[in-house]
Amino acid sequence: MRPQPLPAGLHDTASLHAAVLELAVTAGRAIMQIYAAAQSEVGTTASARLADKSDGSPLTQADLAAHAILCQGLAALTPQIPVVSEEDAQAVYQPHTGCFWLLDPLDGTKEFLAFSGEFTVNIALIDAGAPQFGAVYAPALDDLYWGGREMGAFRRQQSAVQALRVAAPPGPGQVVRMVASKSHLNAETSRFIGGFSPVELVQAGSSLKFCRVAEGSADIYPRLAPTCEWDTAAAQAVLEGAGGYVYDTQGQPLRYGKAAVRNPSFIAASMPYADLAFTP
Repeated sequence: MRPQPLPAGLHDTASLHAAVLELAVTAGRAIMQIYAAAQSEVGTTASARLADKSDGSPLTQADLAAHAILCQGLAALTPQIPVVSEEDAQAVYQPHTGCFWLLDPLDGTKEFLAFSGEFTVNIALIDAGAPQFGAVYAPALDDLYWGGREMGAFRRQQSAVQALRVAAPPGPGQVVRMVASKSHLNAETSRFIGGFSPVELVQAGSSLKFCRVAEGSADIYPRLAPTCEWDTAAAQAVLEGAGGYVYDTQGQPLRYGKAAVRNPSFIAASMPYADLAFTP
C-alpha cells in the first residue's frame, strides 16, 4: 500500500488499524440495539425493515445506522481517503484506481432479518485494486476478525486474540470441507461441490464463510453466483492474511474499484488455484 499521511493521534499503521477495529465494534453495537429492540418489542425484525433496494435486497434501519457510524468515523480518521459504502448510492458505482475504504455496513441483512446472528460489519482498505486490510465483525457472536496479506490474520473472541492460519490443503481421497451458503446454494455451486469426494458441508452466513476458511475450519468456499465488491473485500483481506486465496474461475485474483461493481464467480480456498486439479 502506498504511504498515506495519518491524522494527528494516529502515529502508525497499527494505530489506524486499531481505530478501525473499534469503529467496526461501535457500528456492530448500533446494529445490535436495533436487533434487540425488534426482538423484545414484536419478536420479529420486520419493524427494522425499511424497504427493498432496486436489486430486491432488503434495507433496514441497522444498515443505515452502521453506514452513518462507519462513514463519519473513517472520514474523521482518514479524511484524505475516499469512502465507498454499499449504502451510498452516489459513491458505489464510481470506479476507483487509488486508495479507498470499501464498506458493507451490514453484510447478511437476510440473516439479520431471520435472527440467525450470522451477519457482519465489513471494512476494507483497497489500494491499486487489491484489499490491503480488512475487518469483519459479527456483533451477535462478538467475533472480530482482521488481517491483510502483509500482516497476517487474527480473531478476537471474548477478549482472547488468536492468530489465524488456513488448514493444510486436503490431498486426494481426503475429506474436503466445503462452505455452502445458506441463502445462495444454486445449481452451478452444487455441481462444483459434486466434483469433490468425500465432502463435508460447512454452513455459515455472510462474510463468515471466508472466515471459516481463514480459521482452518473449512477448506473451500465456492461462490458461483452474483456478489458485489463490498461483499468480499474485507473478508478476502482476512483470508489472504491467513495464507489463503480468493480467485475467479480462471484463477485470477478478485479486483476492486472496477467500473462494474459486480464480482465474477469466485472460489475462496486454503490452496492456490493450481492445487484444485486433484478433483475429478
